[in-house]
Amino acid sequence: MDKVTTSSTAEHIRTLARTFHVSYSEGPNDRLAHHISRLAGDTVELDEIEQLLIGLVRAERITRPEMILLQAAYLREAKP
Repeated sequence: MDKVTTSSTAEHIRTLARTFHVSYSEGPNDRLAHHISRLAGDTVELDEIEQLLIGLVRAERITRPEMILLQAAYLREAKP
């Protein structure tokens, strides 16, 4: 997903991240998952918003079920 979106869900996620001073930083498990996906022939590239969602979960500012709901809403809005 290369396109930058201005969806309301994306703005909500950005606001949450700003409010809680959360950002995404790649860890060793993220790199391992990326390489496993690549070797399996799957290309998985998370955009800024999806990375912020991971950061919010890791910082325990949202739950995993909340992340899934927000990501689903974001992806629905981002569809062309």
